[in-house]
Amino acid sequence: MNTPAHHLFVCASFRANGEAQGVCHKKDSISLLSYLQNEIQDRMLDGVEVCVTGCMNRCTMGPVIVDYPSGHTYGRITEEAIDAILDAFEENRVAEEYLVK
Repeated sequence: MNTPAHHLFVCASFRANGEAQGVCHKKDSISLLSYLQNEIQDRMLDGVEVCVTGCMNRCTMGPVIVDYPSGHTYGRITEEAIDAILDAFEENRVAEEYLVK
C-alpha cells in the first residue's frame, strides 16, 4: 500500500464509549464524510484517503478535518469547503480560507 499524499481525518465527535456527541456530530460531519468520499472518487484522487475520528477538541471550529502529513487543520467544514480543499489539492496548494490558525 502506498502512503497517501493526503490522509484526511474527519472529526465525528465519538467519545471513548463509542457514542457520537459534540459539535462536529451535531453539525452533520457524517454526511460531510460521505460527500467527501464521493467527491474524492468522482475526481479520481488516488492520493487521498479518508477516515473518521473521535473528538479532536476543536469544537469551536467544527466540523474539522486534519490533513496528514501536512498537519493542516481545516474548520467550519461544509460541502463548499470540501470542494475548495479538494480543488486546492488538485492545484498543489492549501485552501487557506478554511485553515484553523
